[in-house]
Amino acid sequence: MYDQNNVPVFETDDIQKNKNMAAIAYLIFFIPLIACPNSAYGRFHANQGLLLFITGVVGNAILRMIPIVKWFMPTLFSLCIIALGLYGLINTINGKAFRLPVIGGFTILN
Repeated sequence: MYDQNNVPVFETDDIQKNKNMAAIAYLIFFIPLIACPNSAYGRFHANQGLLLFITGVVGNAILRMIPIVKWFMPTLFSLCIIALGLYGLINTINGKAFRLPVIGGFTILN
């Protein structure tokens, strides 16, 4: 379920019970899928963590192949990925479910 701003709405009990596991998704995305498989809140953040992981790996691989920028762009890109991860982590701990900027609109895990 989504509100008028296209932000997912979760049950309060689900958020309170699973927010610590959901926060771990930004470090290791599959942990909430194992620890709380029936939690919509955990699954949402596992999806965001997976998107972050894929973006980080693919983005760094592509940037390292470009000769002119391979010495500074991967570092800058990695800092942006870390900032997005911290943004997701802080929101999760505070019980919020905002999509990550730029990459958060995609859904891989239902």
